[in-house]
Amino acid sequence: MSATEEPTTTQHAGLQDFFSYPFAQAIQDRRTRRVAQGTSLKHGAQPYESSNAPSPLTPLEEAILIASTSVTGAVMHDGPTKKVDGSPELGTMFLEVAGRAASSADNAQATSFFMTNDEGVWLIERPRGARALELFTEIPPRWEDRTEDDWLSFANAVKRKVYDGRMSFPDKQWPYFLGWNGQMTNAPGTTQFLPVVDNTRQYINVLLILLSEPAGKAPLFIDDWQPFKPSNAMEWAAWAASKIGLVDPIPYQPIGGLKQARGGYSSMDVPAPLGSVTTVRTDYEAHFLFQNLMLTAEALRLGAWVHGAPMIPHVWDRDPAKGVLGLGFRQYQGKTFDSRFKRWPPVPASQPAYVGIDGVLEGLCPPYVNDMDAAVDQVLEEKFGPDGTYTNADVFAQSYKDKATAEVYMKAAGHPPAQAIEYTKTICKYLVETYGRFPAHTDPFHLPGIWLQCSHLEIEYYEQYANPRHVQRQAEGREIWGR
Repeated sequence: MSATEEPTTTQHAGLQDFFSYPFAQAIQDRRTRRVAQGTSLKHGAQPYESSNAPSPLTPLEEAILIASTSVTGAVMHDGPTKKVDGSPELGTMFLEVAGRAASSADNAQATSFFMTNDEGVWLIERPRGARALELFTEIPPRWEDRTEDDWLSFANAVKRKVYDGRMSFPDKQWPYFLGWNGQMTNAPGTTQFLPVVDNTRQYINVLLILLSEPAGKAPLFIDDWQPFKPSNAMEWAAWAASKIGLVDPIPYQPIGGLKQARGGYSSMDVPAPLGSVTTVRTDYEAHFLFQNLMLTAEALRLGAWVHGAPMIPHVWDRDPAKGVLGLGFRQYQGKTFDSRFKRWPPVPASQPAYVGIDGVLEGLCPPYVNDMDAAVDQVLEEKFGPDGTYTNADVFAQSYKDKATAEVYMKAAGHPPAQAIEYTKTICKYLVETYGRFPAHTDPFHLPGIWLQCSHLEIEYYEQYANPRHVQRQAEGREIWGR
């Protein structure tokens, strides 16, 4: 059904039940329920032997879970474009126009979910810009207007199969899984959602935002992992003067050197240590999305469980000969640290970076990008180029009352100044030249180290050991969903 057609009332009993479930009740009812149908727990205080076969989620159940992590429309820039003193306020912080089911710092939408089930490992792609708008011309944007076929069409539009078969590991114990998790996780019939967060674009975007503050107030970025290393006569003179107490000590390396520190654009009163920047909050959205998944699973009468699995770095690796069937991310290390006379930088800078899956999910970093000037230019192109976030008024206007109102904002929202762009490039190049990777003080892809398992529950286990209220909804779901 297209978005222009009249919606029809679905006859699917499970969908009717899903939409009738009150949000307030979902908050109260949400609990971790771990034991999937077909799972036996043979050891310990509550031994149990299942007589049931595993019961995979239906395509419709998975489709609704996928939608709870995906695009839901467009965002609106409902903030000022002037500071209180009348000077310009940067209004182009967001990376994306497409809005998602959970909040995202600067609308970076940097979290990708990998889904694994009995059939394979899937990337849940993130439609952006015009592609997201096009998707909602084919499928109703409002969930309540969708038929069962619409749900399945949406899921198929954003699912990309990466591997056949489940993610799996040679042992269900440490170091692959933490504690008792291994005995119940990734069981046949279950579906897991694993988030990975691309830090590369948002790292560049945050530098551009911070450095768009007025000249004299923009931060001075320092590498708090490196001592000051003079590179010219002026810097050697300053170093010597600091040693005899004529000027303040220079404890760390200012990126861009003393020229940047004393040039009048960056403020030495506003230092920005790269060691404290880390993920620049890009990873927060993954946790918000996890909560969405948990509440959606509760509304679908499923069991759901967020837990530590699989552990780093094994989830990045893929070596069938060793039985390690993780994501298969490429390792990259442009510089090694093996001198016995020089101190290694802290982790992660001293370690290989996991940078992506070739042709599937690639960070904006070496080896996919060899020129960090070009990487910064690409972020600017994605925001301000011909089809960029702040250029295509048809896409940008989706959350405004009309296109003309959106265009007024777009014209007033501003652009990072040339000095901000130049210094951002200096920082990015410094990181690659110094550490052989980008970023260095955090990983290109952040792995929260947890995944969520959804399943039909082993109702008989809970009937034997649990308060009936604990699993009442899930037991009723067997009949409602025809499981």
